[in-house]
Amino acid sequence: MHAVRIGVSAEQDLLLGFEFYESQETGLGHYFLDSLIADIDALALYADMHPKPIAGLSRSLARRFPFAIYYDFDGHTALVLAVLDCRRNSRSIHGTLAARRKP
Repeated sequence: MHAVRIGVSAEQDLLLGFEFYESQETGLGHYFLDSLIADIDALALYADMHPKPIAGLSRSLARRFPFAIYYDFDGHTALVLAVLDCRRNSRSIHGTLAARRKP
């Protein structure tokens, strides 16, 4: 099994998603967080088995929400850099990931 870490920016992405879904319906934000955290936890087993479509980052698609989990994997640890809504403009996603990519 691999270690999984969630970066500060990805934590902020999760908080924004929580706030959006919770504003849609009470309790939906908690369901969103539970679902996304389960998808992130799965990286402990499946890290580096996902495509790397943007900025050399691996992308895992969430199972229940239209979100993608972007992470960097060094062979031991999956570092989640972003959890982004797939409905965003692709330029916006590319820009966000380029800014968060490790130098």
